[in-house]
Amino acid sequence: MGKSSETILSFIVPAYNIATYLNRCLSSLLSSRSTDIEVIVVDDGSEDDTAYIANRWAQEQPDLVRVIHQHNKGHGGAVNTGLKQARGLYVKVVDADDWVDSTALSQLLPILRQQAQSPSPVDMVVTNYVYEKEGRSHKHVVNFRSVMTPNQQLRWNQLKPFGITQYMIMHALIFRTDVLHRAATHLPEHTFYVDFLYSYQPLPYVRTLTYLDLNLYRYYTGRTGQSVETSAMISRVDQLLRVTHLMVDATPARASVPDGLYQYMVHYLSINCTVTSVFLILSNKPENYKAKEQLWDSIESSHPQIASDLKHTLLGKLINIPGRPGRLAVRIGYILAGAAVGFN
Repeated sequence: MGKSSETILSFIVPAYNIATYLNRCLSSLLSSRSTDIEVIVVDDGSEDDTAYIANRWAQEQPDLVRVIHQHNKGHGGAVNTGLKQARGLYVKVVDADDWVDSTALSQLLPILRQQAQSPSPVDMVVTNYVYEKEGRSHKHVVNFRSVMTPNQQLRWNQLKPFGITQYMIMHALIFRTDVLHRAATHLPEHTFYVDFLYSYQPLPYVRTLTYLDLNLYRYYTGRTGQSVETSAMISRVDQLLRVTHLMVDATPARASVPDGLYQYMVHYLSINCTVTSVFLILSNKPENYKAKEQLWDSIESSHPQIASDLKHTLLGKLINIPGRPGRLAVRIGYILAGAAVGFN
């Protein structure tokens, strides 16, 4: 069966030395047997069998799978390459060690086809995601039922307040491709944690969104060497700082966007600033304690309104408790938060 004339959804799969998991990922993306999707695997200079596996899929399903080989540019560089090539009405990035649920995907695609028939398809689709923690049978599901009414076209001012640690990471989001182009979305190369920026920088260009209460994305955590391991995040805290500064710069003036959008972006930014501050503190290095203070001082000097709004959030207040008591509170809070969701 040949490919349909219109591609409804482009999956972008950044892949670097991920041969062990790539088959699982691609098999899940193609499980619907739909002909109006495409899978773009960006082999980011892999040195294992990643390229071989990706090429085999492209040979077996040339109408659906494309492979792009490039010199290593990091996760952001791979996403950038995929965005340039995406032909779908919508785009979803799926990391190569993750996968999607086949049942949820079969429910998602008809909804996207309906959007394609609309004179004004929604700019962003939000779904649930599931932490697939290595070695744990309990699966932590992140949903947005308390924030958004499912299956409706929404605007930012119709959203309810997000919970203190609740935010829409990359795994929850499907963007209309045109939104990413209008936002000039381009991620830094050779930088970890750019997924924070990907799920933040385009938001001012999103006018409408819809929430589907589907457990679509399966986020695999706990494998050795992942960038989200505590030790890895501490060692790469300079890259967290870089991404945080870029997010601050991408935050719009309060009066320029709907209040619901601004409130959400400040909420998201407060989480990111807090995460960065936490790992600066967990490093146990006096120079990083100073870097944490400099982060907040730099936001205040360059974006005083945003800094004021950040410091009025609960997280902003907690992370700015001064001195040793504040650092002790951060360490205890990190342990308790990890235990609560089964991360530690």
